[in-house]
Amino acid sequence: MNHSSTHSNRTGVILAAGFGSRLKGTVSSTDLKPLTPVAGQPLIYRTIESLGKAGCTRVIIVLGFAFDEIKKDIVSTYSGDIEVEFVKNDKYDLGNGISVLAAKDKLPKDGDFILTMADHILSDGMMKIAANHTPPDQGASLLVDYKIDTILDMDDATKVLEEDGKIKQIDKQLTDFNCIDTGVFVCTKALLDAIQETFNKKGDASLSDGVKQLADRGKMTVVDIKEHFWQDVDTPEMLEYAEEYLQKEG
Repeated sequence: MNHSSTHSNRTGVILAAGFGSRLKGTVSSTDLKPLTPVAGQPLIYRTIESLGKAGCTRVIIVLGFAFDEIKKDIVSTYSGDIEVEFVKNDKYDLGNGISVLAAKDKLPKDGDFILTMADHILSDGMMKIAANHTPPDQGASLLVDYKIDTILDMDDATKVLEEDGKIKQIDKQLTDFNCIDTGVFVCTKALLDAIQETFNKKGDASLSDGVKQLADRGKMTVVDIKEHFWQDVDTPEMLEYAEEYLQKEG
């Protein structure tokens, strides 16, 4: 279900609650992953701007580890025109699904929202694709990359097996897959409900748990980012690769 019109006035959600330990010590200015600069601009600001390109006028940032420090930095230095709000996830040692649930009360009662992570470089082109996309009713959509040969760290990538535009399987360990999870979701509240169900059963939940549940119901679709660039920034090598790309693009 794709409308050609761009959705504006959406809400974006950024998950930024984790420890980010693999990047620690990479730059001298900060040990905090969301504040780590990539080609001169901290990751979190890049993500806020990217959500703006996807039609978001308001962004909820879910923080956990170093909550006060990161919030203070953003409040004092962010000067863009997107409305930024903060939510605290005290259980940031649990699965990232808990961060998604932490944003629940700040989300609009109906309509869709865009969800992403604080540590991804997302090109304007792919975010414009997200801006034009409507997720399935009572479901969600994941932006995926079919350019498998361009993935820098395949071991770390979340692999997706897609059939007829729907996710059949999703896991880092998949051996049979045809695209890669870029970490950008266009969601309805159904994703939150699915994560909540898992949490109620297990006392913990990841975003993937919710995605797998929707996939089982045939409610999890994929959106091709086509030729556009993205890069997860989890390690010093990924950071270097992203910076080289951004400098080349100017």
